[in-house]
Amino acid sequence: MPGRRTVLRGAALAPVAGIALAACSGGSGGGTPATPTAPVDLGAESEIAKGGAKLYRDRNVVVSRAGDGSLRAFSTICTHAGCAIDKLRGTMLVCPCHGSEFDAASGKVLRAPATAPLKELPVEAKDGKIVAGPGA
Repeated sequence: MPGRRTVLRGAALAPVAGIALAACSGGSGGGTPATPTAPVDLGAESEIAKGGAKLYRDRNVVVSRAGDGSLRAFSTICTHAGCAIDKLRGTMLVCPCHGSEFDAASGKVLRAPATAPLKELPVEAKDGKIVAGPGA
């Protein structure tokens, strides 16, 4: 039979566990949508060098530029547990929740636990600006 301290310790930790689980959910409880639902202006096209990538945390989007100058964009919502990816190291995205890694140039999984690639988004350069999302 658990002692009084064990029961109280468990009761104190329960709200913290709930917060941690909520942080990993991909729900749409207001704020920034999981992925753009309309075209969004991400800024100057010149900000992304050939062979490089830029993470737009506030839009949950990463854009990369290939050696030929073409652009690709992906949602930065992890396909494992729905967490927003907040780290870009070179062209590698790292999920803060469980350590999944993705290639920002292809969306492919580089490290589990994720097994599905990131969702690709339409992207184009318009008047020197990068626009991504449906209708771009």
